[in-house]
Amino acid sequence: MLLDKLTKKLSRVALLMSVAMLPWQAYAQDAAPENWFNLDKDKNSVLGVSSERAYSELLKDKKPKKKIIVAVIDSGVEADHEDLKDVMWTNAKEIAGNGIDDDNNGYIDDIHGWSFLGNKSGENINHATLELTRVYASLKAKPKLSKAEAEQYKKLKSEFEKKLNGAKSELAFCVSIIEAMETLKKAMNVEKLDDEAVKAYEGKTKEETAAKEIAMLLINQGASLGEIDGEIKEWRQHLEGSVKYSYNLDFDPRKVIGDDPKKLDEKGYGNNDVEGPDAGHGTHVAGIIAANRDNGKGMKGVANHVEIMAIRAVPNGDEYDKDIANAIYYAVDNGAQIVNMSFGKGLSPDKKYVDKAVKYAAKKGVLLVHAAGNSSENIDEKNNFPTRAFGKYNGKKQAKNWLEIGALSWKDGDQSPAPFSNYGKKNVDIFSPGVDLYSTVPDNGYKANSGTSMAAPAAAGVAALVWSYYPELTMSQLREVLLQSCVKLDIAVITPGSKKATVNFQDLSATGGVINAYKALEAAEKIVKKP
Repeated sequence: MLLDKLTKKLSRVALLMSVAMLPWQAYAQDAAPENWFNLDKDKNSVLGVSSERAYSELLKDKKPKKKIIVAVIDSGVEADHEDLKDVMWTNAKEIAGNGIDDDNNGYIDDIHGWSFLGNKSGENINHATLELTRVYASLKAKPKLSKAEAEQYKKLKSEFEKKLNGAKSELAFCVSIIEAMETLKKAMNVEKLDDEAVKAYEGKTKEETAAKEIAMLLINQGASLGEIDGEIKEWRQHLEGSVKYSYNLDFDPRKVIGDDPKKLDEKGYGNNDVEGPDAGHGTHVAGIIAANRDNGKGMKGVANHVEIMAIRAVPNGDEYDKDIANAIYYAVDNGAQIVNMSFGKGLSPDKKYVDKAVKYAAKKGVLLVHAAGNSSENIDEKNNFPTRAFGKYNGKKQAKNWLEIGALSWKDGDQSPAPFSNYGKKNVDIFSPGVDLYSTVPDNGYKANSGTSMAAPAAAGVAALVWSYYPELTMSQLREVLLQSCVKLDIAVITPGSKKATVNFQDLSATGGVINAYKALEAAEKIVKKP
């Protein structure tokens, strides 16, 4: 059995756990403070964005002046969620369900936004390949390659095979871990494993003894068996998707949409299903920004005077440059003032078209907020698209309407940066809460998730909050206010991706700080009061 074989490779499993289960190691022992991302360091002893303090002190006698539309380009949003239905953007110029493009914007019945991942018959893409797979497959299919293409092909082939084999290996281990935990549940006659009970349990068979060894390894790595049970199964599901879809050279879901992939400026393809088949990620993001603060349900978003425009353009896999560019155009043309982009990838074959959309957003005064990524890498040195730089990665010409966000943990001291967060003195602007953020998920649910995908909307929420009370600010002024008012951390921290190596927090981003609503509002007040 695979389970028996696994016990002979415990050192390898330990290595796997130290990498793949890093979030569990770092945070399983303690629970994050409730609503921590909205809290204040001085008032609550946890470095959130200080929005609760801002509402109770700076804004208690003020009313917001303008509703800010925040576009969420993501996997989809559950528009009728109990905590989101009252804050969803509604296209007042469109008549729902009549099959007519009433406002002549090129999109039929786009009531709460648009999906670029479906067709007019209502079919939707869920999974997609990685951009690595797509570019590698396209080169592999060419009968003749140029010298540059041959070099790229060789590099991508090596990377593709390494990642595919790695995903298969991780999946095999993951299945074995789940089998071990199920073996213990059956042997101990319990539905949920308890760490202390497992420690005291003596296996009666070889299989049970092997299962306990694996369980003890997990416990010793800092995991709580009862808490990670569901997460391991989600991890397995993710890995199965990677093997079946992400690295599948023969998988082409684009045919479902029926567009012309080479026609980048194509308009109107897709459908109005902004939720799609898997809206977990996008719904969570939307809740962080603007979940209803006054209904007494679930949780509170950062901003209280916001409308969420849902734009579905991010499948389970890598997003397509064409869809992202058109999503930005849609957001800008339909009134969004802030666009949250919690996605990223290592290759961008149609970057020029995305660059063009970013320039269009800048011209229209729209702020783009982008997640830095979860690979524990320095993105000054490692490509992470989309990016503010036009043309070449790290190029001199850069967008002035861009915020790149790293993830902050709720822990103090050297554990302040999230261990998974990308960083970069040049390419990351600022950090924002991104670990264990409790927010909305489909079916009127709530869940704590971690990632720069969560940090970006926390920052976007702060931007929307400030702009709703001070709409006099230009986009450039707003961006400067957010950066200059950050809470700077001049402390030694553990470099993301490392257990011991330390770096000054100042060197992880351009500001060396954490976004803060209270201080940003104070700074905005000073600007608008100037003659």
